Amino acid sequence: MKPFTESVINIIRDIPEGKVMSYGQIAKHAGSPRGARQVVRILHTMSSKYRLPWHRVVNAKGEIAIKDEEGSFEQKQRLEDEEVVFVSEYKVDMRESRYEPE
Repeated sequence: MKPFTESVINIIRDIPEGKVMSYGQIAKHAGSPRGARQVVRILHTMSSKYRLPWHRVVNAKGEIAIKDEEGSFEQKQRLEDEEVVFVSEYKVDMRESRYEPE
């Protein structure tokens, strides 16, 4: 496994319940500030295998990025169950819910 991929997996695993991170934010912390699309790919292909909390990852605007209606509803429901604050139907309040690793 490449170091960037391993770092992304570890960062996603460490997002605490009730918090979210953006794809770009994860890429930056993993050492590749322009690697947001790679984060999307890693999340898509490795979520099940590594049991990642995929629902805690949103786009840079704080929006649920899943286009599929069932998937976006599931993500929103999981986040609401963790008491993540929404400012509109599918947009998270990033000021309130963003996680910043140390």
